[in-house]
Amino acid sequence: MVWALFGLLAGLLLAEVLIQVRAVRVVTTLIENSPPFRIQSLPPDPDAERFEVKTPDGLNLRGSIYRQQENAPRGLIVFCHEFGSNHWSAMLYSAALWKAGFNVLSFDFRNLGESDHQAGYVPLHWMTNFEVTDLHAVLDYVQQRPDLNTLPVGLFGISRGGSTALYVASVRPEVKCVATEGAFDTQLMLLAHARRWISLIVGERLVELIPWWHVRFTLVLARGLSQLRRRCRYANLKNVLPLLKNRPLFMIAGKRDTYVVPEVPKEICRLAGQPEAVWVVPGAKHNLARLVAAEEYDRRLVEFFEVLDPSDKPVPLILINGGHHLSEGNMPATQMASPPR
Repeated sequence: MVWALFGLLAGLLLAEVLIQVRAVRVVTTLIENSPPFRIQSLPPDPDAERFEVKTPDGLNLRGSIYRQQENAPRGLIVFCHEFGSNHWSAMLYSAALWKAGFNVLSFDFRNLGESDHQAGYVPLHWMTNFEVTDLHAVLDYVQQRPDLNTLPVGLFGISRGGSTALYVASVRPEVKCVATEGAFDTQLMLLAHARRWISLIVGERLVELIPWWHVRFTLVLARGLSQLRRRCRYANLKNVLPLLKNRPLFMIAGKRDTYVVPEVPKEICRLAGQPEAVWVVPGAKHNLARLVAAEEYDRRLVEFFEVLDPSDKPVPLILINGGHHLSEGNMPATQMASPPR
């Protein structure tokens, strides 16, 4: 009887190992396949001030500063672009901030845009220690410039750039506030997609019967394997979110976003102690909230960043393409205008 029981346990253990090996391989492949994003940017702006900063590991990051020309700036917004884009995309999202009196600094993460490429690193849509290092380097650069280090600083990031902004804001006291669109935590994202995949297989009614500790364990193993293969470390945003409890936070999510489903930014805001900080935009897909709600997007963004300079300056209305709302059908990048100089 004892040997029979031992054999049964050994068989179950072997089956578990085989199932885990297969599941980890499948999940790792899914992790490392980048979804098809609709990447937007603008042509280089000759009026923007160019800058360059070196990271602690010896790479040169390049970017531009959109300065106030006539009045003293109300603050400095550091813009973090989405994966696959570049720093020239800043004015697609933050033109209203520039028009409202803020300086906007935008830079290219390593291996993207005009910044140096790190050999052996292939960036994906997940935030890693490399993107965190890059943003720290840019903020260190800001602190070293006398014309910038006296300005109150806020972060604004899109998708992976937004995740990086959240992570770095939690540990940089000079960052007064942070806003994002399409931002996510790797762990929460993987769990949300796992729930969706499993529900397609077993149905919604049986999802709650799944041992989710087992699913989480599989995701941890897959993430670890992916890190080894890609020679990087995925930054764990979830662990630092409580540090944002007393930092003004504003997250924008698309109701029709099938990649970063709205439940993810909602959970991020809850973990940061600010459950009301998320704005879910009806009809918006991933990173496209401004296409469906341009006026409200600009107004909310400017009002949020006024925490850097709570003056009574009027909030200007910024509309692009002749004053019409943008839509997916009328948005070629060559027609997008940078802010007037």
